[in-house]
Amino acid sequence: MKPFEGSTTALMTPFRNGAIDREAYRRLVDRQIRAGTQGVVPAGSTGESATLTHDDHFLCVDLAVEAAAGRVPVIAGAGSNETARAIELARYAEKAGADAILALCGYYNKPTQEGLIAHFTALHDATRLPIILYNVPARTVVDLSVETLAALSKLPRIIGVKDATGDLARVALQRHFCGPDFLQLSGEDMTAVGFNAMGGRGCISVTANVAPDLCAALQEASLAGDLASAVAIQDRLVPLHEVLFAETNPAPAKYALSLMGLCSEEVRLPLVPPRPETKARIRAVLERMGLIG
Repeated sequence: MKPFEGSTTALMTPFRNGAIDREAYRRLVDRQIRAGTQGVVPAGSTGESATLTHDDHFLCVDLAVEAAAGRVPVIAGAGSNETARAIELARYAEKAGADAILALCGYYNKPTQEGLIAHFTALHDATRLPIILYNVPARTVVDLSVETLAALSKLPRIIGVKDATGDLARVALQRHFCGPDFLQLSGEDMTAVGFNAMGGRGCISVTANVAPDLCAALQEASLAGDLASAVAIQDRLVPLHEVLFAETNPAPAKYALSLMGLCSEEVRLPLVPPRPETKARIRAVLERMGLIG
């Protein structure tokens, strides 16, 4: 696989008594790599980036780069609703030794498409790192249109998109307007196989936090053209995909990892741990999959 393809994990940020649990973070990254994960994303949405302080964000990037130790690419989150802040995050990622950055649309502000072009162009011009754009309208409200993505794809360091729209038709459209070499990564676990079949080259996954080996095997089979094997793995993963999004990410996935003894279930307000009935569902799925007890 080329760099940034395959199964990349959107890392959770483990907390203990309100602070980042550094040892747990290192263990989580090492576990991912040993299980076959092809890349990691610290300080993204799944890492609760919206509630990380400046120092917390920088620490997540540092820990990921340190723990990965060059074994897989580190794609550092650099998302913000303020362009100047996004530039600061991108420059820190470059200084820290990250391999690329993941940059989302300015949430809450609801920028126009022209505003998105200006935002991402400023970010592009401020760093030498490759940039993967992140289109997740469910969180940012605004959608990065195919036409806007096509315009941005002409900038030399904007190399791809993490598409969390769930619209598989967009993969074909983006391939047509941005070219076949423009990297497209799924941002939605449930449609990862179909995304690759339409021309995608991998997934930045939440589920891979819990089942990294299966997610890596799914991507390997899918990208090798072995659709039957990929679908068979998908069938095993569907119950896990479903329950991990029963409530707001990453609370369910973090609870799952707590059951596996990998970190605490602690999330930062306004997120809270899953409801008791959701916890029971998560436990049942993990038991059926042989991931616990």
